[in-house]
Amino acid sequence: MVSFSGAGLSAESGVPTFRDAQTGGLWAKHDPMRLASPQGFAEDPQLVSEWYAHRRRAIAEAQPNGAHIALARHPEMIHVTQNVDDLLHRAGAKQVIQLHGTIAADRCHASCGYEEAVDMTDPPGLRHCPDCGDQLRPAVVWFGEALPSSAWTDAEQACRDCDVLLVIGTSAVVYPAAGLIGLAKSAGAKIVIVNTQASDASSLADVELLGNASEVVPALLEEPARPR
Repeated sequence: MVSFSGAGLSAESGVPTFRDAQTGGLWAKHDPMRLASPQGFAEDPQLVSEWYAHRRRAIAEAQPNGAHIALARHPEMIHVTQNVDDLLHRAGAKQVIQLHGTIAADRCHASCGYEEAVDMTDPPGLRHCPDCGDQLRPAVVWFGEALPSSAWTDAEQACRDCDVLLVIGTSAVVYPAAGLIGLAKSAGAKIVIVNTQASDASSLADVELLGNASEVVPALLEEPARPR
């Protein structure tokens, strides 16, 4: 079994989806494309830096929910996720493939190879790469950028080889990541979907369970107590 997760996995932990975070407060007036694109970073790196500092603090305060914990209790499982948070890692999951990078690190914007972990509770401001002098930016995939090739290769392999793909909390509209569901299906895997509502992947499901991930995923994965 392989899990494939989206924003719905972490939403119950208090991590707002990217677009939900735009609906009110400080960031409502900003176009997401300005906050998560190379063009937006070039035009106003300070704004982008402040936005990601805000998100990092919110994620630092969040805690893994029942779904993260249930997934992590299966060390044999590979977890392919579109999420950039670290909640699966904090729950104890070992085999995590983050297709869209990680918000818990900065990398060189010039892609010289430099990367460093950041303190999510006290995010750093704008600074320069110590190797090449270009600016550092969050180690996430922005609009218009390619997915990390190694992560994509590993995710494709995991989905081709799995017997069951457990799809959790994704609308299945962000490509190429969403294409992994069809890839697993075409390779013969059973597709089990856990979501709060029907999605673009519903037509591929062998089983679709509507409900909160924090309740449904543990019920699926955790062995019930045996009678004495």
